[in-house]
Amino acid sequence: MKKRRWLIASLLAVGVIINYFDRINMSVAVKPLSEEFHLTAGQIGIILSAFAWSYAILQIPAGALLDKIGVKWVVRIGTIIWSLACLITAVVSGKGLIILSRVLLGIGEAPYFPAAAKATGYWFPKKERGTATSLFDAQSKLSNAIGVPLIAWVVTEWGWRGGFLATAILSLFYAVVFWILYRDPHEDKQLTKEEYAYIVEGGAQTEGDSSGSLLKNLRFLLTKRKVWGAFIGFAAYGYSWFLFLTWLPGYLATEMNMSILKSGWYASIPWLVGTVSELLIGGWLIDRLVSKGYDPTRVRKTFLVIGMLLGLSVIGAAFTHNPVIAVSWISVAIGGLVITSSITYSIPTFIAPKGTVGTLIGILTFGNNAMAIFAPMITGFIVDATGSFMYAFLTAAVLLLIGIFAYVFLLTDLEPIEPPETPVTPGGKMITDQATAVQIEVK
Repeated sequence: MKKRRWLIASLLAVGVIINYFDRINMSVAVKPLSEEFHLTAGQIGIILSAFAWSYAILQIPAGALLDKIGVKWVVRIGTIIWSLACLITAVVSGKGLIILSRVLLGIGEAPYFPAAAKATGYWFPKKERGTATSLFDAQSKLSNAIGVPLIAWVVTEWGWRGGFLATAILSLFYAVVFWILYRDPHEDKQLTKEEYAYIVEGGAQTEGDSSGSLLKNLRFLLTKRKVWGAFIGFAAYGYSWFLFLTWLPGYLATEMNMSILKSGWYASIPWLVGTVSELLIGGWLIDRLVSKGYDPTRVRKTFLVIGMLLGLSVIGAAFTHNPVIAVSWISVAIGGLVITSSITYSIPTFIAPKGTVGTLIGILTFGNNAMAIFAPMITGFIVDATGSFMYAFLTAAVLLLIGIFAYVFLLTDLEPIEPPETPVTPGGKMITDQATAVQIEVK
């Protein structure tokens, strides 16, 4: 049997790498950018968070749009928009225009992770979904491991504008490749009948449009306890994630007095650890344990809690001025946290009623990415007020504790949510709830 599904997974993974190159170029450019425009740490925090203003707000609409028109066209349009946003950032002058270009980048990239998660549900049976999800999600860490030093070198050689121009070119190239290669399983002519049967019989999500109302689906999902458990836990993870993503190179360059190039190499270490951790533990090991017959809910919840507990290692970085010790603690924290990321991205493909997978992914990624607004700004203002990153790291630790409690006490199981009952119509006829595609007979 050919393995077309793994080619699609690789295509999605490459997209994440390009996607994150477009984001981390700003964090690498913190020092030269602040020097050129005479910015304080608080102002830099606002610029770093500008991407998330549109990105977070559009998560739920993007998820609903994916349920309506599918992965292919949403990502095609999104890749073009985010490519143009990078190009605009490279040529504008003034911090106001830079903020606007970052907002545009958020608009273009908002659908990508929900789309990748939804495509994984289409293309993979349940027993392979953990590995497939970790394959694309782990690239958000690998892109930092290779991207931070690479972009740091480009910025050192050609200035911060050169970094944005380079990522714009890569993004345009990926837009063309995705346009050519990606199809949903039912329309992919390269997919064999044997592999398609294997995917479908293994419990892949059913393809098709949702005709349900966004508000109706949203209201229904938000009444579910385990949706709130996943939402709060993923948001708590997101705060630490975006603190590291936006401030780690700047933290090393300012508090540890490193050059841009040196801070780029040091900052790559935790992301490399995170990449290996997510692929081996968040993906392969979890799928392995589930395939051996261990309870899927218990396995995934156990690793969610262990990963969040390891994330508390950020406390160690709060009390040191030694860059080696700081990077070591941060590596442990990121290595643990990323395990929870791939699990959470796969949760909607297990629990969402038919036609609401994209909406539920949008809910979770909204909570996660809302932290991209708050973490950079709060960190910047804390550093301005205290002259240190210590309290910024401790704030992240407190939020992780809240996330642990949410995963333990609210995320009760990973069984499919029962769809809402269809209203009874006069005459007692067979009716269909379009939001969940469930037919019931009214007697």
